[in-house]
Amino acid sequence: MKANEANCLTFLKKTAQFVIPIYQRPYSWSEQQCRQLWDDVVRSGKDDEVDSHFIGSIVYVQDGVYQASEVPRLLVIDGQQRLTTLSLLILALAEEAKRRGDAGDELPDDLSPRKLRRYHLMNAEEEGDQRYKLMLTYGDAETLRRLVDGKATDHPGVEASPRVMENVGAFRSWLAESSVAHLAAVHHGLGKLMMIDVSLDPKHDDPQLIFESLNSTGLALSQADLIRNYVLMGLEPAEQKRLYEDH
Repeated sequence: MKANEANCLTFLKKTAQFVIPIYQRPYSWSEQQCRQLWDDVVRSGKDDEVDSHFIGSIVYVQDGVYQASEVPRLLVIDGQQRLTTLSLLILALAEEAKRRGDAGDELPDDLSPRKLRRYHLMNAEEEGDQRYKLMLTYGDAETLRRLVDGKATDHPGVEASPRVMENVGAFRSWLAESSVAHLAAVHHGLGKLMMIDVSLDPKHDDPQLIFESLNSTGLALSQADLIRNYVLMGLEPAEQKRLYEDH
């Protein structure tokens, strides 16, 4: 296990894909948790005496089937709620910055909607699924992909993820009510967010034990959660997908 302090935006900027394994719960943060993150970001961005704000850890292990020609796939063991919510806030900020710029508002030079998307939401030089920085589980994945691509989420045949849409909607509404100076403060606050980057070694660390330990003090895992995780976590991703879809 390797643990390092990392700036959140710098962490998201590296060429990699953060994959939420199918044995993880769906995205489940409510507006209350989003509001707490929003308040922390705004407070940090407005206060020059605040150098950084710690938001927790992201724990991941590299997918063993990674090929040298591909973007590294990092399987997120813990921290998907923070990582997803942070991505939704960045997405909403990029949308609002573009809207203000198109309307003729003068934005700070570093508040670039294009850079926010290409640095923190996409692997801009890649194609297909590797293009997306964050891959959520079934039910959430397609909604996030379409949001990142700027496409409508209410397309025929696929139901949009309610939780993803509710939370990105909350961020959109708070940003729409903000002045340009407030948008700049949000961007500045995002740049102060810090986390612990925890990389597991699949040869020496047991992801299942670490997962259970990390979640022992949070919302209680059901027996079904624990059994599903225990069965699936030790298998190759293709076999995980087959068992999840068939059973």
